[in-house]
Amino acid sequence: MSTAQRVLLIGFDPSVVDYSKWPGLTPEKLYAAFDADAASFREAGFESQVCLVDLGAMAEESVRKVLAAQTFDVVLIGAGVRTSVDHFLLFEKLVNAVHQHAGKARICFNTGPTDSVAAVQRWV
Repeated sequence: MSTAQRVLLIGFDPSVVDYSKWPGLTPEKLYAAFDADAASFREAGFESQVCLVDLGAMAEESVRKVLAAQTFDVVLIGAGVRTSVDHFLLFEKLVNAVHQHAGKARICFNTGPTDSVAAVQRWV
């Protein structure tokens, strides 16, 4: 059994992102960023899982299902979710879902795909 700390990364599914709000970002670049995050977490000694969410009711349910199936030490809600003014109520719902279903996990936030490991390391 691994003793590595487990991290859940929550982000928008690239198929639901409004790319007009993120100049230069494409679905391919977003998928690549998630892959890079996973590699960075492995290199730093963490086990990580990505939970991609939609913009509606299924987002909260997706997070609940993942949290019911596994235990995480830290949950990171990505900057795309956190900084989207159009979806701040969804962000609130996701924070409360994490609080309710993973109450012992630390919650952290990155500012973008390049500082996810640093965000987690602040809390472990």
